[in-house]
Amino acid sequence: MSDTKFCYHCRTHHPVEEMRQIDTKAGKRWRCIKSIQATRQGKDAREAFGRSVTEINKAEARSRLRMVQNANNERTGPT
Repeated sequence: MSDTKFCYHCRTHHPVEEMRQIDTKAGKRWRCIKSIQATRQGKDAREAFGRSVTEINKAEARSRLRMVQNANNERTGPT
């Protein structure tokens, strides 16, 4: 399995091959190539990329919440 890094822009882990380390005001950070390319394509492309990342993050959060709720329901039993 390949090593992964956390992309501070889209807030997910990607394989190192898909990442670049960039300089920011806060120091060096890892960012995925896809997000870097999206920012170079103009405002509409950046906004579309941001919306898609937001939707992915929301879907993952809902999935994690359902798993936690299911685990809690299994532990406490039926009500």
